[in-house]
Amino acid sequence: MAAAAPPAPPSSAPLRGVQPLRAGEGHSFFWRRLHSLSGIVPIGAFLVEHIVSNFEMLNGPMAYAKQVLFLNSLPLVRVLEWSFIFIPLAFHALYGVFIAVRGRSNVNVYPWAGNFGYLMQRVTGIIALLYIAYHVATQRFMGTNLPEHPGAAFAKVQHELANPVILAVYVIAMIATCWHFAYGIWLFAAKWGITPGTEARKKFGYVCGAIGTVLCVMGLTAIYAVVVKYPNAPEDVMPEVPAGVSRVAPVVAPRDLKAPLQVAVR
Repeated sequence: MAAAAPPAPPSSAPLRGVQPLRAGEGHSFFWRRLHSLSGIVPIGAFLVEHIVSNFEMLNGPMAYAKQVLFLNSLPLVRVLEWSFIFIPLAFHALYGVFIAVRGRSNVNVYPWAGNFGYLMQRVTGIIALLYIAYHVATQRFMGTNLPEHPGAAFAKVQHELANPVILAVYVIAMIATCWHFAYGIWLFAAKWGITPGTEARKKFGYVCGAIGTVLCVMGLTAIYAVVVKYPNAPEDVMPEVPAGVSRVAPVVAPRDLKAPLQVAVR
């Protein structure tokens, strides 16, 4: 009696790891592409700028006030704020929640490390969403209006971080947000086909880890400056001056060194 023929091997090995986004994989392709891209530009770019700006806290309240004043003096700053920060951030956050809620078990698709990243990307995303909503509400729309009073920016943050619970939230959220962004860069490169192959993704993972670590250290350093390095900062290092009086001291020419100093009047 002839033996039964063995089953034919599968035509291709099962897919494992992060798969690239493809146009033929459903109607959500466009929105997933846009969600992935928005996490890098403009949201990721803003995160880097925000952490770099906050790093000025290490140089003291006046240095940070000047940074806040500069950012709020940019042309069309409110249009830029809504077009490149608030609206893209709202889309990325809400669609990210949609993806997380509809997420399927990936035990058979991802290796163990991939499963950990899959889970942590969603956990850190939720933490970042809650923190950013709170941070924007309290620092941008509540209390002292910082665009009009940039000199009060340092003290406003300092008063908030005086609460140990809020301080702990800031520290945890900083770590979570930087992890989410760093892993998001890695996912972006994998899904867009920039890093094909396991070896390329492994090497790029070290780069993303370094980026996330540097940003996280800078963010935690800014918190340290507010809480420890410059305690009891002035309420406003740029108090309002009477109308007609310039903040800038007059320049005295060498030949006028003996002349009495005068306040510059507009």
